[in-house]
Amino acid sequence: MVSTLRRAGLPGPDPFAGDVTKALAEAGLFRLRAILIGSVAFSTYAGMLGVRLPSTAMQTGDADFAQDFAISAEVQDSLPPILEILQSVDPQFRAVPHQTDKVSVTAFVNAKDYRVEFLTGNRGSDEYTGKPSPMPALGGASAENLRFLDYLIYEPIRTVLLFREGVNVLVPAPERYAIHKLIVSSRRLADTLGRLKADKDLTQAALLFEALVQTRHGDELTDAWEEAWNRGDAWKEGIVSGLSRLPKNGVDALKTTLGSDIVESLLKK
Repeated sequence: MVSTLRRAGLPGPDPFAGDVTKALAEAGLFRLRAILIGSVAFSTYAGMLGVRLPSTAMQTGDADFAQDFAISAEVQDSLPPILEILQSVDPQFRAVPHQTDKVSVTAFVNAKDYRVEFLTGNRGSDEYTGKPSPMPALGGASAENLRFLDYLIYEPIRTVLLFREGVNVLVPAPERYAIHKLIVSSRRLADTLGRLKADKDLTQAALLFEALVQTRHGDELTDAWEEAWNRGDAWKEGIVSGLSRLPKNGVDALKTTLGSDIVESLLKK
C-alpha cells in the first residue's frame, strides 16, 4: 500500500528521517503518546488530506518530537534510553547537553549534524520557556519548554508515515499545525537562519490553509483559528504578524474561510 501511494506521487520523509522515526516508533514512542512535529510531520498531510504538497516544503535536517508533560508522567511507562535507540540507526549519534542545564539532554546530533529534539508545551511562566523539563516516559531524555506548543499538540491525529512498509505515528491536526506555524514565524530570530526558518513556516502554513479549504475542512480551520485568537494578546500579535507576511495563496484561503472583511482588517493592523 505504501509503495502504491508513493508511486501515485504522495510524499514520504527522506530516508534518514524515516529510519529515525521508525526506530523510535518501534521502541514505543507513539504508544506513549508522543507526537511527531515539524517538517517530517508536514510530509504526512498530503496523504491525510488527499492533496499534492511540494517536496521542497518538506526538506529538513532534523526530526522533532513533542509530548505533554502530564501525559509523560501519567503513562507510567518509559522508552529504552533514547541514545541507544538513535545509535541503532547511526552509532555516531551523541547527546547534546542543554545550554541552560548541562545535566539535562533534550537533543541528539550525529556527525552530519542531523538533530533529533524533544519538546514540551509551556503553559506557565515565561521564565520556563527554553528550559528543560524531565520527561518520565522519554527514556532519560528531557524536553525543552516552548510557548504555544500545547496548542499544537492538542488532540493529535493518528496517521501513517509513508516510509518502507509504513510507520504509524501521531501528528498535530493540520489546521493547528498551520496556525502554529503562522504564530511561530513571527518569533524567529532576525538572523539569516531565522529568516529562512520563518519563510519555511509561512510557506507550510499557506500550503495547508489552501489544502484545508480545497478539501472542505474550513470549519475545523475556523474553530482552531478562533481558539488561538482567544488565547490572549501574545497569540493575537503572533497571528497578525505572521499574516502580514503570509504568501498570497494562504491569505486567499483564509479569506474564503474566515471572510474577506476579517482578514483585511487584520492585515491593516
